[in-house]
Amino acid sequence: MNYGRLNAGLIEELQALLKIPVKYDEESLDRYSRDETAELRAVRPEVVTFPVSTQEVSEIMRFANRHMIPVTPRGAGTGLSGGAVPSHRGIVMSFEKMNRILEFDEANMMITVEPGVITGEIQKLADRHNLVYGGDPCSSESSSIGGNVAENAGGNKVMKYGPTGYHVYGLEVVLPSGEITYFGGKRLKDVSGLDFVHLMVGSEGTLGIVTKITLRLLPKPKYSVALLVPYPNIDTAIAAVPRLMSGSGVVPTSLEFMDGSSIRAACSFLNIEFPYSDAGAHLIIEVEGNSKDSIFDDYVKLGEAAIEAGGLEAFVADNRNTRDKLWKARKSIAEALAAISPVHSMEDVSVPMANIPKLIKRSEEIAKKRGLEMIAFGHAGDGNVHVTFIKGDLPQEEWNRNLPLAEKELFDETTELGGCISGEHGIGIKRKKYLASIVDKAQLDLIRGIKMAFDRNNILNPGKIVDL
Repeated sequence: MNYGRLNAGLIEELQALLKIPVKYDEESLDRYSRDETAELRAVRPEVVTFPVSTQEVSEIMRFANRHMIPVTPRGAGTGLSGGAVPSHRGIVMSFEKMNRILEFDEANMMITVEPGVITGEIQKLADRHNLVYGGDPCSSESSSIGGNVAENAGGNKVMKYGPTGYHVYGLEVVLPSGEITYFGGKRLKDVSGLDFVHLMVGSEGTLGIVTKITLRLLPKPKYSVALLVPYPNIDTAIAAVPRLMSGSGVVPTSLEFMDGSSIRAACSFLNIEFPYSDAGAHLIIEVEGNSKDSIFDDYVKLGEAAIEAGGLEAFVADNRNTRDKLWKARKSIAEALAAISPVHSMEDVSVPMANIPKLIKRSEEIAKKRGLEMIAFGHAGDGNVHVTFIKGDLPQEEWNRNLPLAEKELFDETTELGGCISGEHGIGIKRKKYLASIVDKAQLDLIRGIKMAFDRNNILNPGKIVDL
């Protein structure tokens, strides 16, 4: 695709459409050329814009179409696939200024927000009204809801509440042409046409730009208890997961796992101590309910099943402070890893839950074969594992050569186990070259066809998911 370039005259024309000054100084271009994907090489945009309204987003897209300038939408920049960084320079459209909560509709248990709202703010507002927003990515205190929608973010409570898309009911969207449309609404049932809401969710900003989001809220459970269960090794911990539910008859809200290396990294980073910090793995199990008696019964059953499955002990966190301490450690693993070992590659593979032990064992074999270090953590209850390869003392040249080989082998093993290469982080730039190995040509052609139906000039977030 032959894209246009932004000269001084075009930048001036673009600025005339916007209230907030565009940025094109070296520091800004560098900052907006990266997300939290550690190993990607940055492509710097030519200019960064900060729209404050749907109309401004529309004007930017009309401008981009006139001059064939690629546009990359961006939320908080916390992504792990390169989905919000440019692959063809052009314009980065940052939504940090579109951060208003537009309507809190308590009667319908719906909230409408702009894409730049931080997800944790939605959770806190819902909580103050005795409601809950079920989307709970580990990055909820820093990621924006628009980015969550673009990637169909998962998180810690998928077992009970599902990923982000389960809570999205309405979307205002600026199409690549600049036209403004609205999909869905506050209706719980709607088959009037195609389900464009859930086509947009997870489309990684390649089909349209979301400018308003209507989310469903749910009644807040009155009580919550978390269990921390250390295990002698990761095989025992993961093998315990299906036994926990079948043995207890309880489906937890959350069921997370951390191998020994990841929990020690988080504890070191946070300067805290954890029970059995030398254990091979830990599970965090959380249950919610509206009765003290029923939740007591649930966590006792889960704790007993966890011990019977090889757990060393079951620590109960039955107040907010102790629960927050557990979750802070779990949610800080990625940040700890970035501080301790900046050169690493975090993957996002997802397999049927019972196949997690096989996946981790094969991942360890791949890492050893390629001379890499490895940690693993993630969402045991839904099969989503963040296998992370770490450079360690490997020379840079060998890392550059061996990492792609390790990733390809990991994805092949994942596919063989009935899995996929991304459960919640997205394809973006990072995993694009591997998608064809797990998705057949007919499906790739459909993805390309849908992209072209929305974006004939291929100017919206080009170079992500598939190449045209």
